[in-house]
Amino acid sequence: MRLVFAGTPGPAVPSLDALIASPHEVVAVVTRPDARAGRGRGVVQSPVRQRAEELGLEVLTPDRPRDPDFLDRLRELAPDACPVVAYGALIPQVALDIPRRGWVNLHFSLLPAWRGAAPVQHAVMAGDEVTGASTFLIEAGLDTGPVFGLMTERIRPRDTAGDVLGRLAEGGAGLLVATMDGLADGSLTPVPQALDGVSLAPKIDVQDARVRWDRPAVAVDRQVRGCTPAPGAWSTFRGERVKLLPVQLDEEYAGPDLAPGELAAGKRAVHVGTATGPVRLSDVRPHGKKEMTAADWARGVRIDAGERFSHE
Repeated sequence: MRLVFAGTPGPAVPSLDALIASPHEVVAVVTRPDARAGRGRGVVQSPVRQRAEELGLEVLTPDRPRDPDFLDRLRELAPDACPVVAYGALIPQVALDIPRRGWVNLHFSLLPAWRGAAPVQHAVMAGDEVTGASTFLIEAGLDTGPVFGLMTERIRPRDTAGDVLGRLAEGGAGLLVATMDGLADGSLTPVPQALDGVSLAPKIDVQDARVRWDRPAVAVDRQVRGCTPAPGAWSTFRGERVKLLPVQLDEEYAGPDLAPGELAAGKRAVHVGTATGPVRLSDVRPHGKKEMTAADWARGVRIDAGERFSHE
C-alpha cells in the first residue's frame, strides 16, 4: 500500500523505520512544525522529521491538518492509508476521508483503557500491572475508533513511564506493520471498543508532576515513576525546585517518624516522609544544577532537623 506516515516524538521513529523496511511504500511523512525546546529555547525539528529527512522522504509540517495546502498535497499523494503514532494534533474529518483505508493510529494502551495523550504515564501512576498497545481506525471521537489489533506488555515494579514507552514503541512498530499487512490483504476487520472499562489519560503537565507527600508511599513512588522522564517529578525545598528521580520504598527504615515531606538525611541515604512510611530518594537535580545523588545534595544544603519538602 501507499502510506503517508504521521508522527512527531521519538517513540514514533521505530514505527517509521519498521514501515520503511516493510513491503509497503511510505511516500511522505507528516509531523508537527519545528518548535522551541531546551534551555536555550532554540528551534528544533521533531525526531520524526529528522529521521524522515535522513531517509530522503518528503516531509509535511502543516500548522493544522485542515490547512488547504496540506489537504491538497495529501490528495495528490493519494495514500491508501495513513498510519499514525503520537502525531500530536486532531485529524479533521476532511483529512480522514482522503485515504481510502483511513487513518490508523498506534496507541500505547489496551483500549478502551487510557484514551488520551498520556496513556503510559497514567498506567504507571495507577499501578497497572499490564498495559499494551492498540491499532485502531481514527474517527471523530478521542481514541474511540474500532480496534484492529492489540499487544500486551507487563509493567515491572521499578519501571518508569519511559521504560514502558520504550518497549511499547518497539513492539508496537511490529503491530502497526502487521495491521497494514492485514488491511492490504483484506484479512483484518476492526472491532468496536467495549463500552465498559473506559478510562481517560489527559496530558500530564508540570503541575501534575509536583509530588504530594501527603499521599501513601506507594502512590508517591508511582507518581515519580510515571512522571519520569517527562515532565519530571519535583518538589520544592527552601523555595527552590528540586527534580526527583525514582524513589524507593524502604521497609527497613529504622529512623525517626517523619511527617509528610519531612526530610531525614544520613551519611548514605535521604528519606522523605509520606502519609504512610518514608521513601528513600535516589538521585535529584536541584534547580540550575546537574543531577547528583540525594546524599550529595543533602550534604551540600545541610538539611536541618524538621526541614521538609513542600507539597502545597
